[in-house]
Amino acid sequence: MLDWLFAATWSPYIAGAGIGVLVWMTFLLSDRPLGVSTAYAKTAGMIEKAVSPKSAGSMPYYRQVTPVVDWQWTILVGVVIGGFVSSFAAGTLALLVVPPEFSAAFGPGTLFRLAVALAGGMIMGLGARWAGGCTSGHGISGTLQLSVASWVAVICFFAGGIVTAWLLFGFRFP
Repeated sequence: MLDWLFAATWSPYIAGAGIGVLVWMTFLLSDRPLGVSTAYAKTAGMIEKAVSPKSAGSMPYYRQVTPVVDWQWTILVGVVIGGFVSSFAAGTLALLVVPPEFSAAFGPGTLFRLAVALAGGMIMGLGARWAGGCTSGHGISGTLQLSVASWVAVICFFAGGIVTAWLLFGFRFP
């Protein structure tokens, strides 16, 4: 009866309903939107605080967003752990430095793949801070609240993703 729980892919309807319930519970219990991009900024602040406490203490951003382990940070850790547990339970856990799709389009170069991943992560982090939240924050919590800024951000996320995929991999139907 619970075989679907160990499947490699889940129904988007079941996953979407689960995320919806999670967002409702987040608002109900903490009166805060669900999102994780601030946790990355807090992690950078905790590292800076450990290396140079005086510098971290003088930054206006870290006076507004205190770099501490909190519920958003534990969600980030939970996402990583949940991904590993899910892929292990589904029997799809594998270490891939260069995924087949990337290798087919750009070659098997590990160093190039890591450089692209690092650059992409930095650009996404910058974009998330610039947009005032990540895709989960805007796409799930913001649209749920009917925030115009979140709807605009989500439209831009999808448009950017479609254009980028088209530029990198071409327009193909599966």
